[in-house]
Amino acid sequence: MEFLFEYGLFFAKVITAVVAVIALLVLIKSIKHEPAEKGELEVTDLNKKHKATVDALEHHLFDKAVMKARHKEQKSKRKAEAKKLEKDIKQAVNKGELTQERKPRTFVLDFKGSIDAKEVASLREEITAILAVAVVGDEVLLRLESGGGMVHAYGLASSQLDRLKQAGIKLTVSVDKVAASGGYMMACVADQIVSAPFAVIGSIGVVAQLPNFNKLLKKNDIEFEQLTAGEYKRTLTMFGENTDKAREKFQTELEETHELFKGFINEHRPKLALDEVATGEHWFGQQAAKLGLVDKIATSDDLVVEACKNREVLAIRYVQRKKLAEKLAGASGEAVDTLLLKWISRGQRPMM
Repeated sequence: MEFLFEYGLFFAKVITAVVAVIALLVLIKSIKHEPAEKGELEVTDLNKKHKATVDALEHHLFDKAVMKARHKEQKSKRKAEAKKLEKDIKQAVNKGELTQERKPRTFVLDFKGSIDAKEVASLREEITAILAVAVVGDEVLLRLESGGGMVHAYGLASSQLDRLKQAGIKLTVSVDKVAASGGYMMACVADQIVSAPFAVIGSIGVVAQLPNFNKLLKKNDIEFEQLTAGEYKRTLTMFGENTDKAREKFQTELEETHELFKGFINEHRPKLALDEVATGEHWFGQQAAKLGLVDKIATSDDLVVEACKNREVLAIRYVQRKKLAEKLAGASGEAVDTLLLKWISRGQRPMM
């Protein structure tokens, strides 16, 4: 009996090992041969979504007789509108004046920015798609959430939004939680900035920070060598001995970046008193409205519901399809990337 038990245990181990090897081979093959997939655009009709929510609630509030009468009335109205539309189209065809008439559209985008603003890859696809179909009277509502990050990354994100302005499309940025530093840099491109009462706004400043392990290395008799060509190829370093000259140069770069940041904001919001708000401080929405950092106090939900009354409201989202290997890497890989980015990029480049 003991022999059978040991044999069964051995057999189970062998089967487990074989299955693991087969799974590994399949994984390697799939990673090697899996074609790179492009992303795709997802479009959600927010009018229908809002109507479905209202209908679901009304079914609990009103009795069946009321709801039946309402549905009958709505069905009759839709039928009459369809007949009128068909008649108008026939007349237009006969006259050779057929044009496509529709309600003005509001395109809703979401941008939840990370430190390196990698989300700009999807934003540029979404904006390109909108520019291909938008006409006079259409608008874009961007629901923005970002505490800022790398200067060049948020500069590109702001430039993408500016494409809408250059095309004459009204842009509204709504901030429910936070649009600070690089996030506010994006927001200020808009024709109108709308903030929730306690959203964090501002932080118009530049920061860089990094640890220095030079003393620790010396204490343990560890040498660190860094070779550069060009006097200022590297200023502050994490492992070498930093000099006053390097610190002065790095501080100068921070000040120059801050001036560029203020100039960008002044270009898009010329009435803003920069001396009062470009101190690196942040304010809550209600305070920001008094300072002129935002134009209106409301939530993005208020804006969407209002737009649904007389506009066609479409949420646009570009989804990047990932390979199997990228999916398996998942959150752990992103966590490592974020940690390295915070340690390295913050020390080498200014952050907004």
